[in-house]
Amino acid sequence: MDVRNAVLDDAGLTNAQVRAFVHGWAEVTGAARIEVVNASDDARLLREAVDAGELLPAGEGRYYSRSHAKDTARSEERTVVATDDPADAGTYNNWRPASEMRPLLEERMRGASAGKTMYVVPYLMAPPGSPLEAYAAGVELTDSRTVVLHMIRMARVGVAHINDLAAPNTFVRAVHVTGDLDTLGQGTPDDQRYFVTFARERTILHYGSSYGGNALLGKIAHGLRQATFDGWASGEFLAEQFLLLGITDKQTGRKYHVCGGMPSASGKTNLAMTLAPDALGDRYHVDFYGDDIAWLRVDPADGRVYAINPEFGVFGVAKDTNELTNPTAVAAIAPGTGTIFTNVAYNADAADVWWEGRTPEPPADVTGWRDWKGELISERPDGERNAPWAHPNSRFTTTLEHVPNIAADFDVPRGVPIDAIIFGGRTRDREPLVRAITDLAEGVYDGLTLGAEATFAAEGTEGVLRYDPMSMRPFMAFPEGAYAAHWLKVIGAATDQPIFAHVNWFQRDPDDGHFLWPGYRDNLRALLWLVQLRNGEVSGTPTPVGIVPTADELDLTGMDLRPGDLDRLLTIDVPRWRQEMAHRAEHLEQFRDVPEAIWEAHRRVAAALDAPQT
Repeated sequence: MDVRNAVLDDAGLTNAQVRAFVHGWAEVTGAARIEVVNASDDARLLREAVDAGELLPAGEGRYYSRSHAKDTARSEERTVVATDDPADAGTYNNWRPASEMRPLLEERMRGASAGKTMYVVPYLMAPPGSPLEAYAAGVELTDSRTVVLHMIRMARVGVAHINDLAAPNTFVRAVHVTGDLDTLGQGTPDDQRYFVTFARERTILHYGSSYGGNALLGKIAHGLRQATFDGWASGEFLAEQFLLLGITDKQTGRKYHVCGGMPSASGKTNLAMTLAPDALGDRYHVDFYGDDIAWLRVDPADGRVYAINPEFGVFGVAKDTNELTNPTAVAAIAPGTGTIFTNVAYNADAADVWWEGRTPEPPADVTGWRDWKGELISERPDGERNAPWAHPNSRFTTTLEHVPNIAADFDVPRGVPIDAIIFGGRTRDREPLVRAITDLAEGVYDGLTLGAEATFAAEGTEGVLRYDPMSMRPFMAFPEGAYAAHWLKVIGAATDQPIFAHVNWFQRDPDDGHFLWPGYRDNLRALLWLVQLRNGEVSGTPTPVGIVPTADELDLTGMDLRPGDLDRLLTIDVPRWRQEMAHRAEHLEQFRDVPEAIWEAHRRVAAALDAPQT
C-alpha cells in the first residue's frame, strides 16, 4: 500500500476517490505494480512498447500492432448493460441484473493481472470547460500498454482532468483486464468474456479482450453506452454515434454544422472526412469535427442545439481507405503522425503496411509481407493465395490534430450549433439521394426506423433492411421507447431546431447495377441543398416521406450525371415505400412505451403514401 501511495503521490494524483478506486482494483486484479499515465508519457511508452515487441515500427513515427487472432472486433453478444432495475431492460441493450454481473466479473478479474503493470489512465471525454464536463471524466485501469497508447490518441489523458473535479466522486470507473486470450473460448458456449457497463453505478468492467471498443473504455463504453444513459438520467443531453462536420460558404461567410448517424458500411467516416468537390472548392470549405460520436445539448442562451465530439482522435477502419475514398484520412495517418495500425498486413523489412483498397492491387513482390495473423504471404498454401492480407476490421488510430482539415474550433467548450441532423443507410432502391424532414416527430421517427440492406448472407429477403435506430443499436443503454421520448424532449426544447434529413449514396440501376450517384466528395452537394432548404433559399418538392430537391436546385457543377439517373435519384418509389411501412411498424412494435407522437408520425407517413399521388 505504501509503495502504491508513493507512486500516486509522485504522479500528482490527489483525488482521494480515484486513489481508493486504484487501490481497490489493484488488490482484485493482483497487479504487480501501478503506473499513472499522462499524455506526455506517449514517447516513452512507445519506446517501451517497441522494445517489448508489443508494437513494431511502420515507418517514420508510425507503429504496427497485431491482436490475438480471436480478438479482432467488438462482440455485441457479450456486451451487457447491467443495473438493478429491470425497467432499464430494452430490446437491444442485453440487460442483466447488476447484482448478478458484478460478482461474475470480479471473479474473472481476480488475480488476472498478476505479474503485470496496472496502468492508471485519467481521461476526459469532452473539451475542458464543456457544460457536459461533469459527465466526461473517467479513469481507466488497464493491464495493456498498447491500450494505454490508443487511449492517449482517443481521449484527453492526464491527472489534471480528475484532480479538480467539482464533485471528486463523479468520474466513470473503468477497469479493463485482458485475460488469457488463448483460453477464453471466444464464440463458444464456454465463452468467458464479458464487457459490462453498470450504468447506474457509472462503472465499466471489461474482461477478455485487448482490442478496440472492448478495451478503449473511454470510447464506446463511456463515450456512447454510459453517456447515453447519463444523458437520459440527467435529462440534459444526447450521446449518439454521429459524425460531425462544418461547411463554410466562403462567398457569404456563413458556416453550417451537420451531424448524423449511419449504420456500418454506409459511408459515415468518408462523409465526416469529406472535402468539397474540386468544382466547388473555391466557394466551399469543409471542416472535420469528428467521425464517430457526438454529444448534443440545447444551450439556453440561444435555444439552439449544440454538439461536441467527446473524442480526441480517430479509430478508423483501414479497409478501402485510399486517396480516392478518403484523402483526408490518408493525410491523417501519414509518416510522423504517431499512428498505430492494427491487424493490417505488415512488412518488417520495409517497415510498411498494406490493406485491401490501399492500392488497386497488393504489392507485387510479396517478400517479407505477413498477413494480419502474422503468416508470410509467400508461404500461403494454394487454396489461400487470394485470402485477405488485412482483417476486414483492421484499424488506424491517430489524433484529431493530424486530420488536415480539423476545425479550428473543434475544442471549443460550448460546442458548435447544429443546423441539420441526417440519417443514412445503404439501400439500392426506395431511398432517394436526400429527403428533408421538417417535423420533429417525423425526424425522430425516421431515425428510429433507420436501416441498411442486409447482406445476401444475412437472414431475410434481399432488400429488407436491418434496422439500426439512430445507428445506435449496439450502444443502446436504456429502453428504446424511453430513448425516443428523450430525443423528443431534448431536441424539442430547442427554440431554433435543426432540420432532419435522410441521405442515400447507394442507389443502383436495376438493370446493370451501376451506382446512380458517384458518392465521396460529391455527397457534399446534398448537404448544401439541405442547409439551403433550411434557410428558405430553395423549396424542393414535397413527397409523402419528406421534401426532395428539384433537379435544378442541386448544384451539379462539374458533374456528368445521366439525366435518367438524376430523375431516379430524386424520385420516391411509392409501392416500395408502402411495403417498407409494414416492416417499420413491425420494427417499432418490438419496443415498449414508444411515444404516441412517434406512432402518429408513422400513421401520417403511411396515410400520405396511401393517398392518390399527384
